[in-house]
Amino acid sequence: MVLVIVVAVLALLAGLAANHWLRPWLLNEDDGTGMAVKDLVGPLLTMTVLLLSFVLVTANGSYGKAEVASRGEARALDQIVETAEYAPGVERARIQAAAVCYARAVRVREWPAMSDGEGSPAPSVWSTDFRNTFEDLAGQPVFGMLVAADNKRSDEREERLTQATASIPSAILWFLLITLVITVVALGICLPRKKNRGQLIALLVITGLLTTALCIIRDVDRPFGGIIDVEPTAISEAERQATRDFLAHHPASALPCDNQGDRRSV
Repeated sequence: MVLVIVVAVLALLAGLAANHWLRPWLLNEDDGTGMAVKDLVGPLLTMTVLLLSFVLVTANGSYGKAEVASRGEARALDQIVETAEYAPGVERARIQAAAVCYARAVRVREWPAMSDGEGSPAPSVWSTDFRNTFEDLAGQPVFGMLVAADNKRSDEREERLTQATASIPSAILWFLLITLVITVVALGICLPRKKNRGQLIALLVITGLLTTALCIIRDVDRPFGGIIDVEPTAISEAERQATRDFLAHHPASALPCDNQGDRRSV
């Protein structure tokens, strides 16, 4: 960063020196003529739009990864439930019950926490139950399939939690906000003071578009906490199917968790 600042300062000094000493030799113009402020606003506006576009693409990529990870986690959980059908009755019941409780913990406990870029320890209680049950199946053909599905679930959850944190540093957002202010002020300076209704409307439209773009960036950069957020639709569907399978095979058994995904007290 120091190198960039030094180079920029040197370039500015070189430009001012060239204006003072080389301009009289290169241009046959009066010293009072040259670029007006309005001539510089165009490049400034272009730079602002390009910066906003680039950051928007970055934020949208993070949002897409969060959505993909959420669906992948739900599919992996569903695979664990289906693979448990090949396990003995006791282990099958424990795995499918833990899957229901895991989905509830993710949906009720962890999803709201991700709006602040944080996770919850509640789902880890049930993923530990998975591994404890898998140990009892070591050596059986179903063991490898269950472990592979659980590893996939763990990876997708980690990716989901990673994308819950803001991918764009606050310093960049502040820089974009300051750039937007400078651009709008510069455009306002260049407007005519009379008969400027059309120009004022154009300025309002430009300001609105730039502001909307920055708001979208801010919102999309928080995939689980903004207006355009990732809903727990996939994990809710996985919970529904896991509950259906558990009740179909063990109608007289009770789940070891409540509706919040917390373990029931004994």
